[in-house]
Amino acid sequence: MARRGRFAPYLLVLPGGLWLLAFFLIPMTLMASLSLQSGNLIDGFRQTFHWQNYRDGIGVYGGVLARSLGYALAATVACAVLSYPAAHWIAFRAGRHKTRYLFLLVVPYFVSFVLRTFAWRQVLTDDGPLLGPLKDHGLLPTDFRVLDTGFAVIAGLTYNFLPFMALPIYVALERVDRSLPEAARDLYAGRAAAFARVLLPLSLPGVFAGAVLTFVPMAADYVNAEVLGGPDDTMVGGVVRAEYFDNGAYPTASALSFTLMAVLLVAVLAYARALGARNVLGDAA
Repeated sequence: MARRGRFAPYLLVLPGGLWLLAFFLIPMTLMASLSLQSGNLIDGFRQTFHWQNYRDGIGVYGGVLARSLGYALAATVACAVLSYPAAHWIAFRAGRHKTRYLFLLVVPYFVSFVLRTFAWRQVLTDDGPLLGPLKDHGLLPTDFRVLDTGFAVIAGLTYNFLPFMALPIYVALERVDRSLPEAARDLYAGRAAAFARVLLPLSLPGVFAGAVLTFVPMAADYVNAEVLGGPDDTMVGGVVRAEYFDNGAYPTASALSFTLMAVLLVAVLAYARALGARNVLGDAA
C-alpha cells in the first residue's frame, strides 16, 4: 500500500504528461529542427543548422514583430483599464447577482471568434451603425475612417480578449478580505490611498494572470489584423501563416515562431520581475 501510495501522484500526472509530450513537446522539437533546415518544397528540406533563417526572419520582418508587440501591449493595457472597474463592481457591489453579471460578461464569447471579428468590422465600417449617424449629423468629417487602421486592430483585440483579463482580476478581488480596505479608511486613508496601497497590490496576481492570458495570444493573433486592419497593419501571426501555407517557406515560418516565443518569454519574465516576481507568481499560481 505504501509503495502504491508513492506512485499515485505520478500515475495521476501521467495522462496529462503524455498529452503534453504528444501534442506539445514533440511538435515543438520538430519545429525547432525545421527552423534550422534549408531547402524547398520541390527538392525537400534537410537539416543543415542554417541559423541564417533566424537572421533573415528578424531582418525582413523585424518591423512586423515590433508592430505586433506594440498592438498587443496597447490592447492589454486597454483590457486592464476596461476590465478592472467592471471586475471591482461585480466583486464588491453586485451582491447575490454576481453570477448573473459574470454570465453577461462572457455570453458574447459563446459565438465564434471569427464571427465576432467580422461583426466588429460591420460596426466599424465608414457608413456603419457607429460612424454613419455621426457623419450624417456633421459630427465627423465624411472622409473619417476607423476600419483598416491600427486603432481598429487594437479595438478588435481588446474586444475579443476582454474576458481573459476581467475574470482573473475578478477572482483576485473576490479573494480580498473586505475588512482590509475598511481598516485602511479607519486609519484615515482616503479612497484613492486605500485603493493604491491596499486593494491594488492585493489584486496584482489577477492583473498579472490577465495580462499574460491576453498579451501572449494577442501578439500571435492574425485574424484581427487581416479582418480589421489594412496593408500596413500586418502582424507576425499573419506572416507566419503566409510563409507556411502560401510560400511553403517552412524554415522561415518556424524561425519566426520561435523568435516570437523567445520575445514573449523575455517580456513575461521582465513583467513578472517588475511586479515583484516571486510573490506575484506564487499568489497567481
